[in-house]
Amino acid sequence: MPTQEGKKNSIIRDLKNLLIWIAIALIIRWQVLEPRWIPSGSMLPTLQIQDKILVEKVTPKITPKSNLSKLRNKIIVFNVPDQLIKAGYEADTALIKRVIGVPGDKVEVKEGNLFLNDIAQDNYISDKNINYSIGPLIVPEQSFWVMGDNRNNSMDSHIWGFLPYEKVIGRAIFRYWPLKKIGPIRFPVLNNLG
Repeated sequence: MPTQEGKKNSIIRDLKNLLIWIAIALIIRWQVLEPRWIPSGSMLPTLQIQDKILVEKVTPKITPKSNLSKLRNKIIVFNVPDQLIKAGYEADTALIKRVIGVPGDKVEVKEGNLFLNDIAQDNYISDKNINYSIGPLIVPEQSFWVMGDNRNNSMDSHIWGFLPYEKVIGRAIFRYWPLKKIGPIRFPVLNNLG
């Protein structure tokens, strides 16, 4: 028969273990992997409204600032830039966009097409031309040029400018909802391109 003292020690040990696991889960949530959901259509067709994704938070922290090109074409989640805070956004609001330009890149949108370093980019994101013009602009140090995949319906760098690197929360890496689309986040395959 366990003694009263033995039961008490067992309960204390179990509570300590539970607290350790809760602490580990919180550290992972705050520092390594974070669930998010897609609130708008700015990333269509890659991400749908209400998709649930996982954001990996380690890569942006360990990527040397001299090698930010590793994040080109990655989908990132970031805190809103100061220009949007001044326009009324809450400072803790997060947005999701694709990194188009990294420091030193020349970005331009003209005649409905995106140009990166004077090379027209395949329009695999959208089946229609971009309906605005920008640039040419050179991405400054410690900054990104980000755009939604739904280029004509995205509040992105073409509206508010360059994204400071320190605003990056992490990379969108995995969709876990809806279940029929579970898996790594990839570029969409569009069949109707002309």
